[in-house]
Amino acid sequence: MNLILLGPPGAGKGTQAERIASLYGIPHISTGDIFRENLRKGTELGLEAKGYMDRGELVPDDLVIKIVKDRLEAPDCCEGFILDGFPRTVAQADALGAMLAKAGTPIDHVLNIQVPDEVVVARLTARRTCGACGSVCHLLYDPPQKDGVCDECGGELYCRDDDGEETVRARLEEYKEKTQPLIDYYRREGRLRDIDGGAEPDEVFEAVRSVVEAGT
Repeated sequence: MNLILLGPPGAGKGTQAERIASLYGIPHISTGDIFRENLRKGTELGLEAKGYMDRGELVPDDLVIKIVKDRLEAPDCCEGFILDGFPRTVAQADALGAMLAKAGTPIDHVLNIQVPDEVVVARLTARRTCGACGSVCHLLYDPPQKDGVCDECGGELYCRDDDGEETVRARLEEYKEKTQPLIDYYRREGRLRDIDGGAEPDEVFEAVRSVVEAGT
């Protein structure tokens, strides 16, 4: 079973990906994790990517594709995988499709977790960070025992600039602009499966299971 997971920041992709991976016994492959692992091991691909990042440049598509291809050829992917964070562009989707077609293992489903903008904003702006110890809590899902005070050390909690509403809305617009062509691409291929991500995590997971196990 080969899956791709799409969704805006705050959609809960990480949570759903880990649950899917656990249920079906397939690896959750995050491009961020792949890059960090290659950098940690000092691989040839990792060092090449580091050169671009050190110069403040985007890692080019062909190198990203090589790194993903290398990961998908690992033994733990023989029964399938769930990709999170790749592909990000239509060019990457084309390359992935060609790579998998050659291996005879096409993408089965592209799970598009849809969440209303206001829900995303509410989720992401509710995160609070301790100015003293750096601990993070969430006003909706993991609220502090005392308003504005860190449970861990008693330090003052604050909202980071990255979690401010203006920044969150800008990230949402960027996601839509970059991802819509990819959504259209997989919808035309008949592989896109829209999932309501505004529900509770358990309900979202049941919707994912229903789609995946129905094979439609």
